[in-house]
Amino acid sequence: MQESRLFKIVYHLINNGQSTAPELAKMLEVSIRTIYRDIDSLSNAGIPIYATNGRNGGIKLLDDFVLSKSAFSEQEKAEILLGISSLGVVQYPEANSIISKLSALFQMNTDNWIEVDLTRWGSVTEREQKMFISLRKSVIAKTQVKFEYVNIKGEASKRIVEPGKLAYRDKAWYLYGFCLIRNDWRLFRLTRIRNLIITDVHFDRVCNEIIWSEPKDYGTLVNLELQFRDVAIYRLCDILDEEAINQTGDKINVLVTLPETEWLYSFLMSFGDSLIMIEPERIRNEVVKRYENAVKQFNLQEAKK
Repeated sequence: MQESRLFKIVYHLINNGQSTAPELAKMLEVSIRTIYRDIDSLSNAGIPIYATNGRNGGIKLLDDFVLSKSAFSEQEKAEILLGISSLGVVQYPEANSIISKLSALFQMNTDNWIEVDLTRWGSVTEREQKMFISLRKSVIAKTQVKFEYVNIKGEASKRIVEPGKLAYRDKAWYLYGFCLIRNDWRLFRLTRIRNLIITDVHFDRVCNEIIWSEPKDYGTLVNLELQFRDVAIYRLCDILDEEAINQTGDKINVLVTLPETEWLYSFLMSFGDSLIMIEPERIRNEVVKRYENAVKQFNLQEAKK
């Protein structure tokens, strides 16, 4: 406990320049006498901390003090910055600010060894980040949220949820919480949440579920045999394991098991004429039917012009 408090004192002084014993005591909820004992402990540990009297006096660190000189090795600093950079990869809203502060404290520049930009095409990043911040507060405060959710079948429904935790997987943030409407734990992708309302209703339920178990609203798993033209190889490498891909000449054969949902048909049709063959026949016929309906829709639109 004392070690945590000492670190907070050092970080507070680095971030604010100086402080007073009463201010630190109030912030850390300890006595002024305890603060002065902590100052002595820090000084004995080699931290250049001192107190000055007078109207502009207070507790300070030497101007050229950096946290790294007394706390971390060069490798540890690099690993810390890499870890924080990983938060930027998952679009954690405060990551850039934290990286800037730690880079300054560590006297290190990350520009020469890591650069990340995962902004999506047609991005809704700003809305997602605002939602993330709101949901994070609800998770910590244990307050219910209300929203409208669009599932993988395109169906919208109103939900009342007790947030358990925020989770990140495959370039997307999810809320994992207990849905009072379904009376069960559910996983909600943030980009599909609409009209989020943070309530003042508190709850005591503890989240002890395994998040990445088999999703409850997925369709039946289907074993697929697919064949693609070789121009599709870059996309297949992005999304499938190497073992699933077998390229022979200008043809690519793929064996994969996927849930039969709307996503599956959108996925298959997104390859256009690069997708040559599909088994089982039932799935292939459904894809053909959807292509035919799409052509009819285009023809209707052209006829109206």
